Amino acid sequence: MAKKLVIKVTAGADAPERCSQAFTVAAVAVASGVDVSLWLTGESSWFALPGRAAEFELPHAAPLPDLIDSVLAAGRITLCTQCAARREITEKDVIEGVRIAGAQVFVQESLADDTQALVY
Repeated sequence: MAKKLVIKVTAGADAPERCSQAFTVAAVAVASGVDVSLWLTGESSWFALPGRAAEFELPHAAPLPDLIDSVLAAGRITLCTQCAARREITEKDVIEGVRIAGAQVFVQESLADDTQALVY
């Protein structure tokens, strides 16, 4: 197993199962001691805002706010710079602990030694 895991989530409420899978895998990896970097892009960008994850519902899935809290406790969550700009989301708007960064940082993290990248 890779020592680091970078997960890019492109789906939000528009594709709830894919979205939930990404957050679930990130939370399980963090709980397993893996260094996790979760990237919010596209429609998942909205989950960087306080309260938005609580609106997400998927039967038989862990609550999204709990998964986000798990990842933030020992991993990182990053909101894509361009995705944030398109939605007029700024650093002052996001949940505490969420950073905004661009493609250069994503590529750097994804290509680091002992790193596995997944896209949902």
